Amino acid sequence: MKLPAFRTVFEPFRIHSVEPIKMTTPADRKARLATASYNLFQLRSEDVLIDLLTDSGTGAMSRDQWAAIQRGDESYAGSPSYFVFRDAVRDLFDFEHVIPVHQGRAAERILFSVLGGPGKVVPNNTHFDTTRANVEATGAAAVDLVIAEGRDPASLHPFKGNMDLAALEALLTERGADVPCVFVTITNNSGGGQPVSLENLRGVRELCDRHGKLLFLDACRFAENAWFIREREGGQGERDVVDIVRDIAGLADGMTMSAKKDPMGNIGGWLALDDPDLAQECRNMLVLTEGFPTYGGLAGRDLEAVAQGLSEAVEHDYLRYRIVSTAYLGEALQKIGMPVISPIGGHAVYVDARALLPNIDPLHYPGQALAVALYELGGVRSCEIGTVMFGRRPDGGEVPAAMDLVRLAIPRRTYTQSHFDYVIEVCERLVERAHLLPGYRITQEPKALRHFTAQFEPITR
Repeated sequence: MKLPAFRTVFEPFRIHSVEPIKMTTPADRKARLATASYNLFQLRSEDVLIDLLTDSGTGAMSRDQWAAIQRGDESYAGSPSYFVFRDAVRDLFDFEHVIPVHQGRAAERILFSVLGGPGKVVPNNTHFDTTRANVEATGAAAVDLVIAEGRDPASLHPFKGNMDLAALEALLTERGADVPCVFVTITNNSGGGQPVSLENLRGVRELCDRHGKLLFLDACRFAENAWFIREREGGQGERDVVDIVRDIAGLADGMTMSAKKDPMGNIGGWLALDDPDLAQECRNMLVLTEGFPTYGGLAGRDLEAVAQGLSEAVEHDYLRYRIVSTAYLGEALQKIGMPVISPIGGHAVYVDARALLPNIDPLHYPGQALAVALYELGGVRSCEIGTVMFGRRPDGGEVPAAMDLVRLAIPRRTYTQSHFDYVIEVCERLVERAHLLPGYRITQEPKALRHFTAQFEPITR
């Protein structure tokens, strides 16, 4: 007799080591914000209670990852740790050439320095910040072609990260000579951590074949995307995540990867592809800026930790817990009246700041206003993903982004339910006073990736 499943999905691990959290007050945090010019990236992490700024490199490594670190071999060339890493990547993704880098943006910079250039166009479902910056740094244009539902925060489409196939076909027909490759981001970070379906990826592959274009994946959250395919796409529900991942990779010609996300490394990434000539050009760039091809800017111990993390990232018990715990936070925020992107994504909950703060003009950065308020009120650090991040155009002009979101990114295996309950309580109090929040103006900013270092000041009424 089959017993019914329990309602509670608990953490599939025990806590082995802990680090303290320094408690602060709203007055403390208000002073820290002023010192940081209201940019949460400029805060000291020790002044943050719950850090949901990013899930990149912020997860807790496992017992077996720490053990793998002890096996790291630091030989400059031909380290056995590289081959452990390479084989772990090939086992899941089966690309011939695996080029290690220190993090995902290095893979993007190397690839686009070879494929990009003035007059080129790189389509994506939605480029994330570093991808867009690395495309545009070469003089190429980064074009977003996500489906219409992906731009609607309230849409319940199960695969809101999907590429708009009609729009992609139109671009390839009109400007095919200018398109060096097509990119698909899984899951779609800028659009709320939303997944891409296998059916859609097959459609993108068919268009790339018809027009003779390479297809690359920005695959930072490949395991979460595969889990959503298993849960939501017809005919996939009984399959192993590993097999779904292999199907995804089999549709692509290559991938860029930040191993600081799903593979649960503190640092690392790779560029993987099949074309030997393109791979050689990329290795030439790697040697100039990252290091020898068998370490690529990483220590051998980091390569070992990532290899172990890859095997843990596709475990069903872990992925079930990961997705359910993120949904727990998102659904609770919906109940207290905080508008969030639906369905809830895999690695983060995205709050629709423009809907919560209609009194703040998009060019006065409602996402930044909400993120600042979350930190001042409760010590919760989050990340604006909206007009601050995406509003400045290559020509220097500024326009409102498609959405003004605040991302509450969930570090892997780091926080417990009581931490999430605290975040929910902070958000509940913030909803009550949302109408009182001021907008912000930028007082100083760099030319690229301004959200990391820009300085702000509140707009007094």
